[in-house]
Amino acid sequence: MIGLFITLLFTFVQLENIQVFHATGVLDNVLQEEEIKIHVEKIYIGNDSILPERGIGQKGSGLPGKIILSSRNNSLTFYIAGPDTGLYSYRLDDFDKGWNRWQKQKIKDYTNLPAGKYSFRARCIFPGETEVYSPSVQFKVIPVWYKSFTAVLFYIVIFFLFLWVLYEQLRYRFARTQYMLEQIINARTEELIIEKEKTEKLLENVLPKNTADELMAKGKATKTKYNFVTVLFSDIQGFTKIAEETNPEVLIDELDRFFFHFDSVVEKYGIEKIKTIGDAYMCAGGIPEKNRTNPVEVVLAALEMQEYMNKLKTSSEFEGMKLWDIRIGIHTGTVIAGVVGHKKLSYDIWGDTVNTASRMESSGEPGKINISGTTYEFVADFFDCKYRGKMPVKYKGELDMYFVEGIKEELRDENNRPNKMFFLKMKKIKLADIEEYILKYFDDEAPPNLYFHNSSLVRSLCYQVDLLSNAVQLPDEDYIPLRLAGIFLYTGYISDYHKAMAASCRFMEEVLPRYGLLKEDADSIRELIINAFNDRTGSIKDQILHDAKYDFLGRVDYIKLIDKLLREETEYGMVSDRNEWIKKQKFILMENEFITTTARLLRSVSIEEQIVLLREYEKELK
Repeated sequence: MIGLFITLLFTFVQLENIQVFHATGVLDNVLQEEEIKIHVEKIYIGNDSILPERGIGQKGSGLPGKIILSSRNNSLTFYIAGPDTGLYSYRLDDFDKGWNRWQKQKIKDYTNLPAGKYSFRARCIFPGETEVYSPSVQFKVIPVWYKSFTAVLFYIVIFFLFLWVLYEQLRYRFARTQYMLEQIINARTEELIIEKEKTEKLLENVLPKNTADELMAKGKATKTKYNFVTVLFSDIQGFTKIAEETNPEVLIDELDRFFFHFDSVVEKYGIEKIKTIGDAYMCAGGIPEKNRTNPVEVVLAALEMQEYMNKLKTSSEFEGMKLWDIRIGIHTGTVIAGVVGHKKLSYDIWGDTVNTASRMESSGEPGKINISGTTYEFVADFFDCKYRGKMPVKYKGELDMYFVEGIKEELRDENNRPNKMFFLKMKKIKLADIEEYILKYFDDEAPPNLYFHNSSLVRSLCYQVDLLSNAVQLPDEDYIPLRLAGIFLYTGYISDYHKAMAASCRFMEEVLPRYGLLKEDADSIRELIINAFNDRTGSIKDQILHDAKYDFLGRVDYIKLIDKLLREETEYGMVSDRNEWIKKQKFILMENEFITTTARLLRSVSIEEQIVLLREYEKELK
């Protein structure tokens, strides 16, 4: 038993020794493997070493993991610390395409490295052993200053700055050239406009404006027949004898002075100068703008010419000069007016009226105004005229003639000038001209979808204003603005349907000056139009205009008219709900009872009857 125990103990000791031996052998192998390590021992840049013997990455070396080199020091030599029996291979990342071939040398050179970031590694292999790798060495070669990122960025900025400067320079030159061209164009355009205005003004001095416009637009002017024109002829008595005894230059200067004054007079009254022939002066009222007041205006102009010549005659007698006496003849009738000539244009009038007016002048007496019986019929209410009887006229037989002695006493002021009553009578005559113009304006310019606010409604409104004004015997100073307000009330619907009131007032203010009406006329008319749109009935004029405006509410064709109104307002986007629109018409019927006694008496259908008809119309719409 003791021998067996000793044998087992001995065996156990031997086994333990074997384990220790093997453990020791494994440890020796591990230590051997640890000793087989390689690393970069030195790096030479030229003759300078930047790494000490202990190498990069070793404990206590104090070496940086990354080296920065300038572009001049871009050639490097790497010394590898490792066993001499192994084979070595090297790789410079971002430069070499792969690992170099195996070699025994432990030195690797790199020359002229371009700027960039690099990582250098070495590997070693021993016979029967695996590959061993060295720690990587990071380094960077910075580019030359003019190739650096900052420099490139600077180049880019400079390049774009250059492009911007070039663009601005080109833009400035282009703008300057464009400005110069615009200045040249503007100057030439201004010159052309000035020349055009001069040409137009010169043409308008020779021809009536309408004829001049037509001539410039079409190259020719059509001849027009005028049925109501008053022609004036004037002639200086004994001019032939005066011309023989007077210096020609003095004579021409005197004639120029006379005719210059005559021109200003005819322009004042809207009369068209036709021509002068020697000492004869010819003008006509009622062309090219037709009007009913031209006989009165021509006689007023003749009176001013006569007054001027009488003053001149008085001063001539005082100075001992030759006497200048003038004969004036006037006749009213039909003429043909137009332009004659191709190169030298002349505006003239033809017809029996012209010949008769000439006979009136030659049959007159020095210093007097001789008018025909036809003209007298139109001016008798304005002027005192002396009947001469039937006077023989060459090729005409005997014609009634009158001498105009002046303005009627009740129509003139202390200076023998037309007074307020005179102009009121003139305005009453002009009302017909303005109404005719507005009705033509509706017929020519009104949109086709003005089914209700059309020329027929304007005629009806004006007729009602006349009727109601006469019933209350409205004085002329109130009647004239009221009648004009009725004429212009609906004109705004043509140009601005949704703001008709303001448009009517603007149009009225544009038209009235053509007919010689003043600002105070426009002010009173504007007030009446505004009150009519807002249904204000403070004055008798407002009440008359209100009743005239709503006359259709009492007519037998009321339903027919509001059907037109519905169509019109629907097309202009003012009807969103027909039921609401019908309610609005009922409200208008109830709230707009006629105010004046005459309007109530003239009403054909009562409000109650119209409401019944309106309900039936409402059912038809549904």
